[in-house]
Amino acid sequence: MPEARDLLIEVGTEELPPRSLPGLAAAFAEHIAAGIDRAGLGRQEQQWLATPRRFAVIVREVVSGQPDQTIERRGPALAAAYDGQGKPTAAALGFARSCGVDIPSLERLETEKGAWLIYRSKQPGRATVELLPALIESALASLPVGKRMRWGSGNTEFVRPVHWSVVLYGREIVPCEVLGVKAGRHSLGHRFHHPGPIEIPEPADYVKRLREQGFVISDFNERRSLIREMAESSARQMGGHAHIDPELLDEITALVEWPVVVTGTFDEKFLDLPAEVLMATMQMHQKYFPVTSMEEIHSPSTNQTRLLASFITIANIESTRPEAIRQGNERVIRPRLTDAAFFWRRDCARSLESYRAALAQVVYQQSLGTLAEKTERLVRLTGFLARELGQNEKLPVRAAVLCKCDLLTDMVGEFPELQGIMGYHYALQGGEPREVAVALQEQYMPRQAGGILPQTPTGRILAIADKLDTLVGIFAIGQSPSGDRDPFGLRRAALGCLRIMIECELDLDLRDCLQAAAGYYGDAFSYRVVVDELYTFMMERLRHYYLDDGITADVFDAVLSNQPSIPHDFHLRIHAIAGFRSIPEAVSLTTANKRIRNILRQSTAELPIAIDAGLLTELAERDLAGKLEETSTTIEPMLLARDYSGALRILAGMRDCVDAFFDRVLVMSDNPAVRRNRLVILNKLSDLFQTVADISRLQC
Repeated sequence: MPEARDLLIEVGTEELPPRSLPGLAAAFAEHIAAGIDRAGLGRQEQQWLATPRRFAVIVREVVSGQPDQTIERRGPALAAAYDGQGKPTAAALGFARSCGVDIPSLERLETEKGAWLIYRSKQPGRATVELLPALIESALASLPVGKRMRWGSGNTEFVRPVHWSVVLYGREIVPCEVLGVKAGRHSLGHRFHHPGPIEIPEPADYVKRLREQGFVISDFNERRSLIREMAESSARQMGGHAHIDPELLDEITALVEWPVVVTGTFDEKFLDLPAEVLMATMQMHQKYFPVTSMEEIHSPSTNQTRLLASFITIANIESTRPEAIRQGNERVIRPRLTDAAFFWRRDCARSLESYRAALAQVVYQQSLGTLAEKTERLVRLTGFLARELGQNEKLPVRAAVLCKCDLLTDMVGEFPELQGIMGYHYALQGGEPREVAVALQEQYMPRQAGGILPQTPTGRILAIADKLDTLVGIFAIGQSPSGDRDPFGLRRAALGCLRIMIECELDLDLRDCLQAAAGYYGDAFSYRVVVDELYTFMMERLRHYYLDDGITADVFDAVLSNQPSIPHDFHLRIHAIAGFRSIPEAVSLTTANKRIRNILRQSTAELPIAIDAGLLTELAERDLAGKLEETSTTIEPMLLARDYSGALRILAGMRDCVDAFFDRVLVMSDNPAVRRNRLVILNKLSDLFQTVADISRLQC
């Protein structure tokens, strides 16, 4: 058994970009593990670690070397390797020479397909320490670094200058250079608490030594959990709850090596500002956690979040004067909040609609016109959607008129992430109906994958209109997503639109909506082509939506084959078919439908519409014909009511009749009239099952 030891690789740098640090460290660990696997070295799990000044990976139980390998090279066929007198030909001699041996050293390979000369040799496996330098270099070169830099007089490039590196295989230092720095066993601790070197005897000591000697918590996830716990504990002591945004938590975790919680307060007069303004100021500018006075209610329609005049920040040092740090943070936040209060007062001095005229001066997209033109399209499209849903179009149209006005306010200019949110507040200040105000915020929902959906009818209409207009326009100018590139967020917009239609049970025809949205662009492009392309794109997003929810691909394809263009109706069919797929009758009926399709596909005869009762000579076909008529009558109102599960239960009751028909009736009778009549029965049976989905596509 080969020896196995832990492997540690640490790269020490200047402060790394905080938002990309976790991804950088995780990718490095994945590349190292993949390189070990490609080299044929056994290993256990890997663990990535990261702080602002380093990223590292520990791989457990890496074996000490590759196994020996048998190398085989096939040469010419024996018939070409020897002449009629049994002497080696030029082909055989050339093959032996290329292998570095003489003819007697070659072996023969004989199989059913023929016989060849073959060269076999054993290649000794290389030691792990010999393989690691190239493996590390390859992993570093593969990292997702957008922009690399040079430092000093060398030509080495990386995201930040590298100052030290540690590469240990067990207790052994691996002789190599990492980005121009010779590897050793000494790491560095906290920049202020322990700026000197820390000796790492072996990988198992790494995390403990850095923590106990260097004031560094190297495990990113451990540090993240600790920061969350400290923030929540501090908030409870202040009588509130810490508002912890996951992205901000990751960023703060990437900024500190030794987290220390610091709390502070600000003047309560600033609580008169909208809570979202205070939160944006604290989170975006200062990297603070706001403190709420109650459990946050995440419905934007209620806006019940109320803040305390307190904040929590995380320092990267255990100060001997923590009060000075607190006072410094309180001193810094005051002018930030003062600026926000100024923006709020100045924006409120005007009506929201007064910004509308200036939208004509702001380009939405160079090929698609200005924000004013987009607004006009949204006004028309919201009216169309409201009429389609049987709703009064007054509120949706009013919301569309105002929906982009807040983009020109001072507050949104300072905090772009507050678009829509400030529209809500300014609309309320201006006396707009509450549903219109809420819709201005809801137009951007869902804001992320799995995010909450608009709760008001007006908000749903405006959100759909905004997304459809964007999708149609960007597709029309040839900027549809490609590979991983989706700069306009079209995949998110498509899925968000579909989610609203499905989960809010809106009876909207997607094709009609796309055609309306395209039509409001006028003659700018051939909208028919765009609608077809976009419909296909959105159906693929819908496929992922259901696959992620556990629906199998065959169920989706069975429903898609019917081309139901109302997403809510599509959803009802999907779940009805998923339920049908699990019942005992499904296998028999699915098999029968596949058989029916094959029979009908082979028939070229034009079939009558009705079954001729006079040609029903067999009991089984009379029973099936009668069951067909009875079932069609029974399920018709169910289909109109979209009770697809109920309709499929009724259809499942036909199994015995269908099985008996195929067991006892010869479809392709020698009598042409009887054969045609039996094909009519099968055609009607196929159409009946096709009313919900094409169940012949199910893989039962």
